[in-house]
Amino acid sequence: MTVTQTDTKSDADAPAPVEKEHLRRLLATGERPAAPSAFTSAQVFAWRSMLKIKHVPEQLFDILLFPIMMLLMFTYLFGGAIAGGTVDYLQFLLPGIMVMSIVMTTMYTGMSVNIDINKGVSDRFRTLPIWRAAPMVGYLLADLFRYAAAGAIMFGTGMIMGYRPEGGAAGVLLGVALLLVFCFSFSWLWTWLGLITRSEKTVMSISMSIMFPLTFLSNIMVDPSTMPGWLQPVVKNTPISQLVDGVRGLFDGNVDSGSVLTTLIWSGGFIAVFGFLTIRAYNRK
Repeated sequence: MTVTQTDTKSDADAPAPVEKEHLRRLLATGERPAAPSAFTSAQVFAWRSMLKIKHVPEQLFDILLFPIMMLLMFTYLFGGAIAGGTVDYLQFLLPGIMVMSIVMTTMYTGMSVNIDINKGVSDRFRTLPIWRAAPMVGYLLADLFRYAAAGAIMFGTGMIMGYRPEGGAAGVLLGVALLLVFCFSFSWLWTWLGLITRSEKTVMSISMSIMFPLTFLSNIMVDPSTMPGWLQPVVKNTPISQLVDGVRGLFDGNVDSGSVLTTLIWSGGFIAVFGFLTIRAYNRK
């Protein structure tokens, strides 16, 4: 009885004659499934990076807690001295400190790339029949989630503290979108550094030496008109200052189209230059 049931189950699970013939033809002709598209490949690698958050959730602490700490610290410690009151200073500070916090987290992309390179994981990726840039784009797509989450939490904290965007919901969404576009583009600099440096500590040290002067030499915390005359044109024309002007204008309802356009030009330049350098370095590894 047992033998009969086993035989019946095997016959039921066996492929139909038509399926057998199709499999036989595929094996005989050596046909293979079509290669995945560039978007599908990048999407898979983005999901791989997202799974890292699932298994190591503590890596979100720096991304989520650091922005809130920065907002609280600068508002309540320096707001009275700089603007005469914390509420008025918060209206000026929040768009800028959001830019600062999220742009500074982009450096973690380079560290992730460097870790995969040193562990030999990227060697396996290069043997796959996929778009060569898919692993790099996947890192950046996953990081967009981190940036958006940090921005949402920071903005919500600012609303609780008393921030009110005069540009409304549309202005806020456009400002966040501009920030995400810039961060995605700027992250290509860190992917290139992650490929050409020997360790993640080197990536971190180089990244910090670039980010600190770039963010503090800007209009994030103070109006450049309060600075010495020789310094004002330098501060006003950095990519971070242009980004802050664009985001702040969209949040406040006073859109600075020149700053928005300049930010988009900077973003395109970062992708063109460092995207090319990243792919070339990745192919040579």
